[in-house]
Amino acid sequence: MDVTQATLATLPTPTTSVATGSSSINADFDTFLQMLTTQLQNQDPMNPLNSSDFAVQLATFSGVEQQAMTNNLLGGMQSQLALMDMAQMAGWVGLEARVAAPAWVTPGQPVPLSPNPAAAADRAVLVVRDAHGLVATQQDIPVAADELSWMPVDSAGAPLAEGSYSFQLENYAGDQLLETTDVEVYAPIREVQNRAGGTTLILQGGIAVPALAVTAIRGG
Repeated sequence: MDVTQATLATLPTPTTSVATGSSSINADFDTFLQMLTTQLQNQDPMNPLNSSDFAVQLATFSGVEQQAMTNNLLGGMQSQLALMDMAQMAGWVGLEARVAAPAWVTPGQPVPLSPNPAAAADRAVLVVRDAHGLVATQQDIPVAADELSWMPVDSAGAPLAEGSYSFQLENYAGDQLLETTDVEVYAPIREVQNRAGGTTLILQGGIAVPALAVTAIRGG
């Protein structure tokens, strides 16, 4: 048996690839075998390819195949971990999450806010914007990190329309604006979903926030 026959005899068959890899890897392996066969058919019989060349090609393909299989395995593990996280967070449904996100406002129902004024601020102004980003109302609030039960009314005392509103805090020292920060809200958790970006919480009003953005959980 010459070198060429010995090399072909030691090559793995496509069925081995099917048993150990994905269908895409198997297709690539079939392509590799076709290319290898073409090389053998068109080589110079007086100067055949060295068996070591075939070994290098096979080793290279085997490395790519193993890397692809490893990536598939890691992807499966990530999916399983995401499902585990979602299962654990399913117990959050019905509780309230504290998060810097818009809140669903219903006329006559106060919204629990968690402002965090700057340390150097001596004045804090709550700015409320509607779903279009327009200022719905703004008002001075105590310069304290205590929870604030905000009633959804405009500057004239009229109830705001039902909908999604976002909250920011303007921090002043005298007349100088130090910084503007997002205000965290407490909102009921209605659902937990597993999305491409990770575990996502669906709050009242269908507002979606990443679970990692939540800073506190409490009973509803």
